Amino acid sequence: MRPRNWWDTAVIYEIYLRSFQDSNGDGVGDLPGLISRLDYLNGQDDSLGVDAVWLTPLYPSPMFDFGYDIADYESIDPVFGTLQDFDELVAGAHARGIKVVMDFVANHTSHLHAWFQESRAGRHSPRRDWYVWRDPAPGGGPPNNWLSVFGGPAWTFDEATGQYYLHSFLPQQPDLNWRNPEVREAMFDVIRFWTRRGVDGFRLDAIDHIAKDERLRDNPAAEGELPPESTGYELLEHLYDRRHPIIHEWLQELRAVAEEDGTPRMMVSEIYGLEPEAVALFHGIDRPEMSMSFNFDVLQAPWDAGAFRAAIETFAANLPPRIWPNVVLNNHDQSRLVSRYDWDGLGEARARLAAMLLLTVRGAAFLYYGEELGMRNGIIPRERLQDPVGIRHWPLNSGRDPERTPMQWTAGPTAGFTSGCPWLPVNPDHDRINVATESNDPGSLLALYRDLLRRRRETPALLTGTYEAIDAGSEDVYAHLRQDGTQRLLIALNFAPEERHASFDLDGERAAIFLSTRRARAGSVNPRHLALAPLEGTILSLE
Repeated sequence: MRPRNWWDTAVIYEIYLRSFQDSNGDGVGDLPGLISRLDYLNGQDDSLGVDAVWLTPLYPSPMFDFGYDIADYESIDPVFGTLQDFDELVAGAHARGIKVVMDFVANHTSHLHAWFQESRAGRHSPRRDWYVWRDPAPGGGPPNNWLSVFGGPAWTFDEATGQYYLHSFLPQQPDLNWRNPEVREAMFDVIRFWTRRGVDGFRLDAIDHIAKDERLRDNPAAEGELPPESTGYELLEHLYDRRHPIIHEWLQELRAVAEEDGTPRMMVSEIYGLEPEAVALFHGIDRPEMSMSFNFDVLQAPWDAGAFRAAIETFAANLPPRIWPNVVLNNHDQSRLVSRYDWDGLGEARARLAAMLLLTVRGAAFLYYGEELGMRNGIIPRERLQDPVGIRHWPLNSGRDPERTPMQWTAGPTAGFTSGCPWLPVNPDHDRINVATESNDPGSLLALYRDLLRRRRETPALLTGTYEAIDAGSEDVYAHLRQDGTQRLLIALNFAPEERHASFDLDGERAAIFLSTRRARAGSVNPRHLALAPLEGTILSLE
């Protein structure tokens, strides 16, 4: 199966805009700052060489959830810049061969959005039905037992009108009523507004929340114990507040609108907690829905060769024909990889192996800003917390601030991110982990990422080749073959912190070392008797 669309084999770099580059000293990243860093992403000999950037929300917002509470879908928040800045970004990115993907928050708006202000003005407001309003339960209290993802009931009582409104997340994020055709058409117009400005795709935030049970039935209680960091959301099995079957009809309409000008655009869905066969349904059987859905099973896998292999292969095996898989190891809601896998001080070594995994398996790769440096979770004092989840559930849950700290460009006082006071503290290890320092170190993680990305672009077997997992003779080694025509590459990844010996039943007794996560390794080896150093990944060119 050959790729049909640009996103099938793309490397897509997620930028949490608040934390990437500040241009005016207010401590918050912005569009002019990002524009100034485009050559880092692509356009120079030493650039990363990514294919697309995915921008977290930059719309006007009161920032109760840092942009995921949108007050105006068709403008730019002044803290980030202007529409003119956005147009300049798109032009600059496209000139460098970089696609631009935006976050599309379809489930809810800000409580300060003009739509909601009109909706809550009275029970007979023309936009009352644009949101989900219900009378109290017969005995008083919320209409049903639904819970907010961020903790507490998913309903807030409005004294002025005597009804509750639904919010799957914060009370400041009221849910839109997608069953109202006027709402759907308004959201389709948002897509049209941005595609006309040159946007190449959308990441659909929490998209499965838009389709609720029409009768608003209670969710059943869930089984099992809650994790210590839980907000309480896991107390229920979410049968009725998410993923009603009508969602497929709406996503088909959404995809059609995004491509109504004849231009293919990437539509990638964020859907947590589904088995791969259920995720596959969001790609449509008769009509296209999503062009891609995140493979979160990889992101949530324990550090184990078999677990990673199963997460990658099971997801790919369930996809419909012509849909390419993807790998994602981090995003703005998840612990950074180095910190996640650092229980024994080997997080940095595991990050090197993970880089080779991410960029050698088949399909698209999503890379979160700073992962190419080995950035760790930040250390955020309680008084500096910004995320409402962390503020509400401290100390059991510190929220999402640790993975959103400023990009580390230099060893200077604010890591080259800002000339002012950064909105979140800069990680104290920035004197060692930063772009400037790692650019001068051929053994750095950044150097490895640059090398992997360059070889991926230039090597048909890695970019578009077939994938075949093979037995390595060790349960700690995940190995696979990538082949395009006569070019065959063997990738062997040792997940163990000790040396492992792999043995491959392959033709030929010599293989050239194409690339290793250990820079000292070169020459050729015998793939029938391959010694892999602790946490080493290697790519062999089979002769």
